[in-house]
Amino acid sequence: MKTIPSIACLLLLIPLVSACGESAVTAYDPVVEPEATQDEVASMDAVTADTEPDSPYAMDENAPRPKREPDVIYVPTPQPVVDRMLELVNLQEDDVLYDLGSGDGRIAITAAKDYGVRAVGIDINPVRIREANENAEEAGVADRVTFREEDLFEADIGEASVVTLYLLQSLNVKLRPKLLSELKPGTRIVSHAFDMADEWEPEYTEEVDGSNIYMWTVPQR
Repeated sequence: MKTIPSIACLLLLIPLVSACGESAVTAYDPVVEPEATQDEVASMDAVTADTEPDSPYAMDENAPRPKREPDVIYVPTPQPVVDRMLELVNLQEDDVLYDLGSGDGRIAITAAKDYGVRAVGIDINPVRIREANENAEEAGVADRVTFREEDLFEADIGEASVVTLYLLQSLNVKLRPKLLSELKPGTRIVSHAFDMADEWEPEYTEEVDGSNIYMWTVPQR
């Protein structure tokens, strides 16, 4: 008679042991970074790789491919937004601007053409690098603008005094530690459309041409 409660207790423990076993397995699963949120996708106007702006250099079947899949598809920043981003950071001739995810080069080119600064564009897509270089030649600023085919998370950005972004919020957050550790105090950062969630409060926000612009300054260490 005394064995019946013991058996009943064992039967009750089976689901608990099973649940613990599942937890032990999933605890060691690799961490998967979150994909872009629905708000981020909507902010990109639901652009997909199929509708990404064409580049004349992409028509070449021998065009080089990126070393890895880009973190985000290329969506051009409207020129009125570009102009206001550069106004907000109060560009001076001794500034060095880095555009992370430079696409066709319009931000770096505008900075060099309108403000006379030296600018560097970083993009992982070699097709966009070729396009940006051609655009810089046409704009007459190839002597002041450099475009580098690099992973923006690995690129050396330490000389920048101004950084411009048009990525996703999740990518901005991922990039934040690099910005704070590599950039000099006082470096201005301005982002089109996406902030850094609750990881870093912008010091200034403005809406231009239907788009939000966010600005930060790297603090003293």
